Amino acid sequence: MNDPIVGIIMGSDSDLDVMNEAANVLKEFGVAHEIRIISAHRTPDVMTTYAAEASSRGLQVIIAGAGGSAHLPGMTASHTLLPVIAVPIKRHENDHEALWSNIKMPPGVPLATLPENGAKNAGLMAIEILAINNPELTNKYQAFRQKQHDTVLEIDRNLQGNDQN
Repeated sequence: MNDPIVGIIMGSDSDLDVMNEAANVLKEFGVAHEIRIISAHRTPDVMTTYAAEASSRGLQVIIAGAGGSAHLPGMTASHTLLPVIAVPIKRHENDHEALWSNIKMPPGVPLATLPENGAKNAGLMAIEILAINNPELTNKYQAFRQKQHDTVLEIDRNLQGNDQN
């Protein structure tokens, strides 16, 4: 595999079930990526170094997932100029702390925040960002979107054909 151009980071391995959805999307599109466990609270020095050196290592986008107080995405964004996509991790036992933490970023430090557990769309957002300067990826993404379109129309045709009214 080529050197990674997307970094997927999360605060704990308990977030891997959600964040793997982003990795699956990137695999589907053939985008090289890495997955790391980096805690904003337990390994702040590692987080700072990761974010600060991401661009020089060839990363172009970072997808950061965290639950609870969810400081990882915002703090990562504060240490890099790369686009950072936040995935607030929502568990049944928690309220919406992670979402609120990410959508309340101060002006001047942008953070693209997706819905709770929205790692699949985070992967797709990374594809959209990367496709801006990559015609091959643009074509793959356009085909993906067209397939979704065609699938909905096919399902609707089948439904209409089976309608007994």
